[in-house]
Amino acid sequence: MDASSAFQDTLPLSSDALLAQLDAWGLAFRLHTHVPLRTVEEAMSVEDQFMVPGENALRLKNLYLRDRKKRNYLVTLEQSREIDLKALGAELGVGSLSFGSADRLLQNLGIRPGAVSPLAMINGVQNDVRFFMDASARTADVIYMHPLVNDRTVAMTRDDLMAFFDRIECEINWLP
Repeated sequence: MDASSAFQDTLPLSSDALLAQLDAWGLAFRLHTHVPLRTVEEAMSVEDQFMVPGENALRLKNLYLRDRKKRNYLVTLEQSREIDLKALGAELGVGSLSFGSADRLLQNLGIRPGAVSPLAMINGVQNDVRFFMDASARTADVIYMHPLVNDRTVAMTRDDLMAFFDRIECEINWLP
């Protein structure tokens, strides 16, 4: 199975159910459908199709990581930001980090590789996943991310995304 919406019914929470929940909470979003995107490079190749010119937007890359004590982390960064896992582990104060397996990703965030997104914290908060987000999100007007599948992208205002985190009681640890 891949991370597209064709298999969303095999997830603990489907993309459709997440979008319905956002609606029920009164959180606005723009939904875009596209080919499945697995990498930042693939995302960059299609984002001009739905981005609004002049919009102060943040496009993301997301890392599901684990430390040696088997603690889980979701790290959300501006998509062009270079990352050094060793330096990131030191910055977070957690030591050595490595990528989590596909099985653990599904177990802890309820998603498959290629669909990693801050919206997956709707599952992650229940599984003690610690969330870290690039401080650039504090100044972006709109944030683009996958809604648990990789053939859809939602655009949400910063305020609506922060309201989402409040709703699910997700603590944000800000990265400079």
